[in-house]
Amino acid sequence: MQDSTTGVDPTLASPAFARYTNQTVLGDLWKRPQLKARDRSVVTLSVLVARNQAIEMPFHFGLALDNGVKPAEISEMIAHLAFYSGWGNATAASAVVARVFAERGIGSDQASAAEVALLPLNEAAEQQRAQTVEENFGEVAPGVVQYTTDVLFRDLWLRPGLAPRDRSLVTVSALVANGQVAQIPYHLNRAMDNGLTRDEASEALTQLAFYAGWPNVFSAMPVFKDVFAKRV
Repeated sequence: MQDSTTGVDPTLASPAFARYTNQTVLGDLWKRPQLKARDRSVVTLSVLVARNQAIEMPFHFGLALDNGVKPAEISEMIAHLAFYSGWGNATAASAVVARVFAERGIGSDQASAAEVALLPLNEAAEQQRAQTVEENFGEVAPGVVQYTTDVLFRDLWLRPGLAPRDRSLVTVSALVANGQVAQIPYHLNRAMDNGLTRDEASEALTQLAFYAGWPNVFSAMPVFKDVFAKRV
């Protein structure tokens, strides 16, 4: 994996790192059948964008396209991660994606549109979520509560360019990558409600261990264990 800005392979600085990259990560992890290569790309890109790890983005955005992630889905991932990891990280990722798309002849017509017809809203579930958030935090940060309802859950989460299951997988991956364990129970449950299986969630942790680091994954595993146990 060469650094596209310098043409230098950074693994040359550490032969051990190069061995683990080639043998363990690319030669084994990415070939494990428990999670489709497309989903591994979704998880990995979520980490790279959430942590602004630009040096690996060109390789992995290209790999994601090769693994079946559509340009429009990558566009939606960036928009989604702007909210869940910050605007600056999404801005940086957008610049990389623009170059990758240009190199592959992918035009703006293949990116997700700014304005789209939204998916149907589960009014009962959304009303309950909004009421809980309002009761807990309405006096603390009413602006955050308002945008959470109006922009995140009544707009962003209803955009059809990324399936709800994949949108949840992106969110959970970003939360694990940034050590946001307090937010994982709600979003992992939502992910499983949206179709992510327990086995897929488990294997996503394995992918995350390499790309987000063992400490973040070990911090997240008790939360995953608790969610799994309560859904039996």
